[in-house]
Amino acid sequence: MSTIIEVSHVYKAFGGLSVLDDCSIKVEEGSITGMIGPNGAGKTTLFNIIAGNLPLDSGRVRFNGEDITNMPANELFHKGLLRTFQIAHEFSNMTALENLMMVPPRQLGENLFHTWFKHTEVRQQENDVRQRALEVIDFIGLSHVRNELAGNLSGGQKKLLELGRTMMADARVVLLDEIAAGVNRTLLGDLVANIERLNRERGYTFLVIEHDMDMIARLCDPVIVLAQGHVMMEGTIEEVRNNPQVIEAYFGAPTE
Repeated sequence: MSTIIEVSHVYKAFGGLSVLDDCSIKVEEGSITGMIGPNGAGKTTLFNIIAGNLPLDSGRVRFNGEDITNMPANELFHKGLLRTFQIAHEFSNMTALENLMMVPPRQLGENLFHTWFKHTEVRQQENDVRQRALEVIDFIGLSHVRNELAGNLSGGQKKLLELGRTMMADARVVLLDEIAAGVNRTLLGDLVANIERLNRERGYTFLVIEHDMDMIARLCDPVIVLAQGHVMMEGTIEEVRNNPQVIEAYFGAPTE
């Protein structure tokens, strides 16, 4: 596998407090890579830097060999690099299906000129987008709530909807930020299964921040451990679980 995301010697501070200090990671194309660490380790800050939501102070970020350091999120979206959030960001007053239909960029109907003079083309594109959205909502198992306002969905259903939106954007890499948070075990199983299917059948690469270690164990190889703003170790979940430094970082005392 080739490296699709490379973070090199990144430093980020807030008000003089260092959050990331000489942090470097690599994510291999086609992998589901986990990222864990105690609270305050810098995981979300690193996610925000990779996704273009936060500028770094020094260091470099590359995506598929291209330098994307401090490139804004909207440009990264068009390159196929997307992120989800711990709290889902749905359009609450639109239906689940409409939320998916909003995603594809550069739709003809966004231009007033086209709606007046190219209404046939606009209608055809809308039909194509709708059909694709129907396929995606069936894939993620939300067909039964496709006409429900997204704001009325459960937390788990909203997380599934966010995953569906990445499919509407033809993502290459998806950054998943605590996707298990607030999700019941049944829907969490659906989420994990969909992530596995997207990785296996569509070649998605995932970088996953998660505190649910059972989910990390099922999904992720390798697992990167962050502590105090830098990488402590990288390995399989078993290597991570049995590493005394990792245990000390999480529980604050060395093993006997």
